[in-house]
Amino acid sequence: MRNLILAAVVAVTGFSSAALAEGRKIGVSWSNFQEPRWKFDAAAMRSSIQRDGNEYITANAEASAEKQLEDIRTMIEQGVEALVILPVDREAILPAIDMAAEAGIPVISYDRLIEDDRVFYITFDNVGVGRIIAAIVRQAQPEGNYVILKGDPADANVGFLRQGMEEVIGAAVAGGSITIVGEANADGWAPDSAFAAMEKILADNGNKVDAVLAQNDGIAGAVIQALEAQGLSVPVGGQDGDPAALNRVARGTQLVSVWKNNRELGKAAGKVAGLLADGVAMNRVPDSTRFTGGDKGLTYNTILLNPTPITKENLNLVIEADHITRKDACEGAQPGVAGC
Repeated sequence: MRNLILAAVVAVTGFSSAALAEGRKIGVSWSNFQEPRWKFDAAAMRSSIQRDGNEYITANAEASAEKQLEDIRTMIEQGVEALVILPVDREAILPAIDMAAEAGIPVISYDRLIEDDRVFYITFDNVGVGRIIAAIVRQAQPEGNYVILKGDPADANVGFLRQGMEEVIGAAVAGGSITIVGEANADGWAPDSAFAAMEKILADNGNKVDAVLAQNDGIAGAVIQALEAQGLSVPVGGQDGDPAALNRVARGTQLVSVWKNNRELGKAAGKVAGLLADGVAMNRVPDSTRFTGGDKGLTYNTILLNPTPITKENLNLVIEADHITRKDACEGAQPGVAGC
């Protein structure tokens, strides 16, 4: 009788048996919460997982690859039925994928690519993010001396973002209208590392810098501090939609922050984790496609969400989406900023 009732519910509502399942244990391993955005991701993912009746089990690796492996080992011992991993280091995390595979636990590589084709990859189009940053900065500053400040070299997103930037400025660099006078990584995506790198680039070039492509908002903020210390103001682009960066957009010190609606990303990851825990095959996940990329050129089942550039012309979008309050976004705003 129960089976007949469930079958009737499925027939009437269109729900799958996976949607009806409850009580799965979902393990989520975060690299750290250094960037403010991860708190939004975590809240959305927790809500999505719990809304489906599943259990959210989480750990913060605190930027330690070793701790992340131990966290995941512990979650596997606790009986998690799916894992979501934001890796500290794309290479150091690989033993965790082997551990999960041996235990029959599906893994989602969250926002940062783990180069193992046994994972399901969910992120935004990071090549597209790089294109957007470069295109908007280039529109404001079509020629001159450019600086590119990248994230941690152990993060595959660094390469994707750089690829997108190259697609926009590569021909201009080859033609000589744009000169890259400095390019460096910020280890661990740390603003302190970015600040030191930017200081050195400014010193090496006699402060002759006309634009900066930063690979996230934390780096962009550090760049702007270094520029301001020298009395400089040039177009700077970043990404993540961090609250401080959105306010810098309103103030006019940061040209663009590419907003990756992390609430939507977290929500989607929670849903996919529940489906995989219920036994749905990776290639049967709704809205998934195939993606090939990374240094190893592997192909993954993936969901790629679309990013949104936020400038002074459309800052209202993040306010209307409750990503940031009007007060926080608009404090000290220049005249004419949308939403302020």
